[in-house]
Amino acid sequence: MNAPQQTPSEAAPPESGRPDHTLPTLLNLLLALADLLALNLAFVAAYLLRYTLQVGGEIPGEFDVSYPDYVPIQAAMTAIMVVSYLLKGLYRLPRGVSWIDELSAVLSATSIGVMVLFAMVSMTRYPASSRALFIYFWLLSVLAVGLSRLLMRLLRATLRRRGVGVKRVVVVGGNNALGRRVMHGIATERSAASRVIGFVDLEPCADFGRFRFLGIVRELPRLVGELSLDEIVIALPAASHDQMLRIMDLCRRKGVGFKVVPDLYQMRLNRVDVDSINGIPLIAVSESQIRGWNLVLKRVLDVAVSIVVLTLLSPALGLIALIIKLDSPGPVLFRQVRIGRDGKSFALYKFRSMRQDAEKQLDELLCLNEATGPLFKIRDDPRMTRVGRFLRRTSLDEFPQFINVFRGEMSLVGPRPPLPQEVEHYEEWHMRRLEAPPGLTCLWQVSGRSEIPFDEMVMLDIYYIENWSLGLDLGILLRTIPAVLSGGGAF
Repeated sequence: MNAPQQTPSEAAPPESGRPDHTLPTLLNLLLALADLLALNLAFVAAYLLRYTLQVGGEIPGEFDVSYPDYVPIQAAMTAIMVVSYLLKGLYRLPRGVSWIDELSAVLSATSIGVMVLFAMVSMTRYPASSRALFIYFWLLSVLAVGLSRLLMRLLRATLRRRGVGVKRVVVVGGNNALGRRVMHGIATERSAASRVIGFVDLEPCADFGRFRFLGIVRELPRLVGELSLDEIVIALPAASHDQMLRIMDLCRRKGVGFKVVPDLYQMRLNRVDVDSINGIPLIAVSESQIRGWNLVLKRVLDVAVSIVVLTLLSPALGLIALIIKLDSPGPVLFRQVRIGRDGKSFALYKFRSMRQDAEKQLDELLCLNEATGPLFKIRDDPRMTRVGRFLRRTSLDEFPQFINVFRGEMSLVGPRPPLPQEVEHYEEWHMRRLEAPPGLTCLWQVSGRSEIPFDEMVMLDIYYIENWSLGLDLGILLRTIPAVLSGGGAF
């Protein structure tokens, strides 16, 4: 006799609890309290600057206002700022947003709040209404809130380094282009809020770089329990609709969070504009972010920095040139054809770090290649000179490329320019890295440099192209300094 079927109300409860949202809630509450403390301290400091230290001019006795008279304004300020910060989305910022972009949002929300507060005080003709105090408060509050949010970022980073608040994630479909992209996106996210444990797929396959193959899809029920997963990201092709539904049902029963990635990889979904007509959703695909005024802004930064570097470091560059000349015969500069934006070739300049006949010996060394994909890298290349080995390790051989930057052939930040023979072996999706100006440094160089597999390099380049911002460029430049000084992964 068949067993009686359970009704929905009789169904077994989830085998484990839902993902714990306690820590994120507490951290958001702590962030809000830190903002309020920073704003009120900034207000008190602004009062002290204007009325105690009298910065901005001496205040006649009849215009002197005691602090208690400003308390109602301070209370109104607190309420207005809370509303302004909430409306600006400062407590639901996108994952991975940089501190510079967050500070920009803080500046915008604070400016709006200060203008509303000043307008309200002016219209009510409240006696305590020093314009200088409002200006001081505006400047100090942006600095104070920005600093408090930086400290909160350090706290979150410290907790995540210890594994606190980090989601354990498995990607379903990690052996296809979409799944690989998702894994790299999670692994390289600035916030480091999630960690990819590995991936499963419809059929058995090999590991992909640092990402382990854990098993096939039907083994998920076992893996969920064994690996204590917090979230499953489904990155299967649209044709696997039935599999998706089964996995989603499994997640609901096990109490595991899940997300579904639309099978629109070819459409570059991470930059889309969504519109609707009578309730029908329409998706418009945005192009690379490095275009229009963004490209102009990037170019201005490139020219300014390259002029400063070439001017200030010219004595040091001259000394390096002299040492190279004394160390081994041959030219000081090495000129090599590289592929730039949109597949255009240009001559890249570097300080020569190898013997003069190094190019002729390349075929003999191909069997020693340590890189993946179309790249050619040897950790202990026998063609390098004594000085050249030091230049490579410290990246000083790259400095003449500031000439390429000044000429517009390269940028400070961007995908590294490939050789023509490397491009000949590119897969179709690899070509996307040629959509941006090549750079002196890039995202993968500050994430492991030459030790990262080629496919991961390309995915990081594509991420950079599709998510470009001035803050991202500045962040990469700042991270380049310790990466170069450590010499890790450089060969």
